[in-house]
Amino acid sequence: FEGQEVDRNTTALGALSAEYKLSDSTIFTLTTSAFKTIEAETYDILAEYWLNQVQTDIGEDNFGQPIGEALGVGSYLEHARNTLGITVINIEHKGVHNYNYNKFSYGIKYQHEQINDYLSEWTMMDSAGYSIPIQQDNQIILYDFLKTNITLSSNRINAFAQNTWEWEAPYFRYILTAGIRANYWDYNNEWNISPRATLLLKPQNYRQWTFRASGGVYHQPPFYKELRDFEGNLNPDIKSQVSYQVVLGSDYTFKAWNRPFKYTNEIYYKYMRNLIPYEIDDMRIRYFAFDRANGYATGLDMKINGEFVPGIESWASLSFMSAKEDIIGDSYIDTSGVTIYPGYIARPTDQRVNFSIFFQDFLPRNPSYKVSLGFYYGSRLPFGAPKTPKYLHKFRMSPYRRADIGFSKLLKSSEKSYPSGHIFHNIKSAWITAEVFNILGIKNTSSYIWIMDMQTNQKVAVPNYLTSRLFNIKLSVEF
Repeated sequence: FEGQEVDRNTTALGALSAEYKLSDSTIFTLTTSAFKTIEAETYDILAEYWLNQVQTDIGEDNFGQPIGEALGVGSYLEHARNTLGITVINIEHKGVHNYNYNKFSYGIKYQHEQINDYLSEWTMMDSAGYSIPIQQDNQIILYDFLKTNITLSSNRINAFAQNTWEWEAPYFRYILTAGIRANYWDYNNEWNISPRATLLLKPQNYRQWTFRASGGVYHQPPFYKELRDFEGNLNPDIKSQVSYQVVLGSDYTFKAWNRPFKYTNEIYYKYMRNLIPYEIDDMRIRYFAFDRANGYATGLDMKINGEFVPGIESWASLSFMSAKEDIIGDSYIDTSGVTIYPGYIARPTDQRVNFSIFFQDFLPRNPSYKVSLGFYYGSRLPFGAPKTPKYLHKFRMSPYRRADIGFSKLLKSSEKSYPSGHIFHNIKSAWITAEVFNILGIKNTSSYIWIMDMQTNQKVAVPNYLTSRLFNIKLSVEF
């Protein structure tokens, strides 16, 4: 590989909020904010490969080295000068009213979006000195070419209203929150209505338990990148992604070794429609803006946290999940001429197992020093070659593994006070921490670059790795 990639993100934001307290039970707020970001993606990357026979005689000095003339040679040059500018301005009003163990809240928000997108990228492929695709009239034709200049201005309106009821019964204390949300986007003239509710049950005789159930309809209106396909075309008929979901969970607080602990678990099922399929190309997410899919996600989350060491909290979590989608209308014809419908395939987020543990302890004879250890594991994520049908994305990348270590020193304790004028007078506590992320230097794959063999038209995946080891120093101050 030769060349470089330079990506720049410049962001500015600001907000102004005013609050009016009509009474002790009624509060109104008015908030206006603005957000602007400019993303620049620029690269010129030349990739080359050579295919040779390899010396297989273990007795030779050049065992394992290429021998003879190259069997194949190829290269490709990727160029991009892309700029995306986004400006978002909104104004929002909210109100809260408390009455008779009830809490009513509402809100309405107007948002204006201005987007300017300039794309200029191309790919040139070369095989043994010939530009691909080969032209009879000696013209040089680029393998890929994309150039667009898009301006999009649109407006959104969002509103919600909900109420929380609390009441006591002989065996349970109930807390019910129910409400409705609505949103409108003038780009596709779509209205969405989303009812939802959450119920908490707290047993009177088993106060260490809390049970909860929630369900509802959740709409996710698309933003700009979901509208744009691989060729830079916008889909004006795109609709919001919709999730119908049910979540059941519980919290259990208990004591072990005379120290407090809490165990939390949730099981969920989400049926989704109008999904916008996407793929990950290098470090970019590319959406199939004109395709639609139905899908589901179901799983179990568990977490325990508490004072495994007196006076300091640690935690461990374990999650299982399955996420799949069925792209509407996708099919292919196999070698025998039969039409095959792939059905449900793994989504890019289909990570079956996640486990993490974070443990902290003080030094035995000096509690102003503490050490932390973290271990993280995520099972294999699915992936496939870019610009290929989604049903071919059946590969799985290597699992994510990471171990962290940190050392902290207490600079100011909440139990110690300092006189006026001292640097620590108005500070409740202060810690300084040195951390090493991925201390073992494990190579975790983030994505893949796909290299095409010009002779066979086969693509080979070359992994992109996350940072192998990272050092960090931070100062935490509580006032």
